[in-house]
Order: sequence, then structure tokens, then C-alpha cells
Amino acid sequence: MRYTRLRSFHAVASAGGFNAAAAEFNISQPTLTAQVGALEEEYGVELFVRKGRRRELSDAGRQLLAITTRLFSEEDEAIAFLEQSRELRTGRLSISAVGPYHVTEMLAAFNRAYPGIELAVKIGNSTEVLDDLFEYRCDVAVLAYIDEDDRLLTIPYRRHPVAVFVREDHRLAGCKSIEIAALDGEAMIVRERGSTTRRAFEQALVAAKTKPRTVMEIGSREAIREAVIRGLGISYVSVAEFVPDPALRLIPIADAAIYTYAHVVILRKREASRIVRAFLDTVRQTKDR
Repeated sequence: MRYTRLRSFHAVASAGGFNAAAAEFNISQPTLTAQVGALEEEYGVELFVRKGRRRELSDAGRQLLAITTRLFSEEDEAIAFLEQSRELRTGRLSISAVGPYHVTEMLAAFNRAYPGIELAVKIGNSTEVLDDLFEYRCDVAVLAYIDEDDRLLTIPYRRHPVAVFVREDHRLAGCKSIEIAALDGEAMIVRERGSTTRRAFEQALVAAKTKPRTVMEIGSREAIREAVIRGLGISYVSVAEFVPDPALRLIPIADAAIYTYAHVVILRKREASRIVRAFLDTVRQTKDR
């Protein structure tokens, strides 16, 4: 009720009178008079004063008009924002991912379709990314491995083989491919515990009864790459994430099917979000390209 009375006051004050407001806003003059009168009576304040045949704003009325102008201007701004959000012309989408490769591909496609949406990306390990999703610190997660969970909606996105990489002067550097048994006893630099690439690689080693010698555990792809260049050992990487370097050689493993996967994951309860649905639609359109 107070909102309606404030609206009526603002209409009259901004239009310059009751007759003008009635014509401009298509509201009857008696209705406007009653609403403004009720506002004055409720608060015991005179908002208009009569001067001859005209009614003009009082000092209190002029001060209130300044306030209602800000109030309804911000309301109009809020409605415009909501309209733009509904049409995905503005907004923010937060993504947490285990690596930059796949997520940048998705973001590029989404940005082309919705250039007004601000995109925020955080890179972390699998545990951190999943925590972000469940704690609502991100809207979408990109994970290499995901257990079955009824709370989650998962879209498989990509599959890439895992290969070994060595320094250019390593004994295996000249090989076009190797068998996994060739890694037995090799000094190996491994990813941190919880890494899905490490999990897949170690499962293949166990299956092949092959035991490299772990010399270092590092939680950064870039740091592992530098350690291999320095001759501290060899390592493994998803082929999609390997950055070519004259000092390094990437070697496929011929007799072991080792893969990393990218899955796009959301909370099922967030599926109704328009911006999340738009991102999933983009993922579905690009995942098989």
C-alpha cells in the first residue's frame, strides 16, 4: 500500500500536477488525490500546498521527490537488469576446472554466443573443484573423473590419450612409441595424489606389472615440465595438454590404453538456471567437433 501511495505521489510531483499525472499515467485524478492524501495523513506531513487554483510541492514534498526519483530510477535499473539477464545479455558465470585446456575451448564458444556474460575461471585439483561445486562457489565444474552421484548432472566432453615425455637426450627420446614395460625402473616425476591423470597412469602400470622409480611428486604441470627439462626424471601428460618444447620429446605408449577425460558437471538443482542451461547447450554443441 505504501509503495502504491509513493508511486502516486511521484507521478503527480514529476508530472507537475494531478491533472497532468492522470493524463500521463492513465490513472483517474480521484485515485491519485486519494493516494496522496492517505500518504499525507499517515505521516502527518503536507506534501503539496495550494497556491491559488494550483497545488505545488511543499518543502517536504520536494525532498521526498528527490528520494522517490532515486528509488524508482533504481527500480527501473533493476528491472532492466533482470530483463537483460533473462535474455542473457548480462550476468556472470563461474567455472572451476582441473585444467585450462578444455575449459578455454568451452569458454571461447560460449563467449561467442553470449558476449555480455562475464566469465570467471578457477583452476584447481579434482577435490578442490568438486568442493567449489557443492559449496556453490562455482556454477559449473570441469573434471577429468567423476564418481556416480545422484546430485550431479554430468556431460562427457572429451577423451585424450596419456603419453610419456622425456628430455631430448634421454635414452627413449628417439622412440616413435614405447611399450609400457620400457618404463620399469625409470626415474619418474609424478603428479600430486588425487590427480586423475596419475590415477589412470598408475592403474596401467599395475596392470602391466611395471614399476618406475618415483623420484619426485609435484602438483603443477608447469613445474613437472621444468623438472623433466632439467633432467630430474621423466613424466606423463595428457596429449592435449602437452606444450611442445625443443628440449622435450612426447612418446606414445603403444600397448596401454591410458586416457584422461573431461566431464562438464553441474548440480542437478541448478539445472533450471538459464545461464547454466545456456552453457550446457554450448558444451553439447561443441563437444563432438
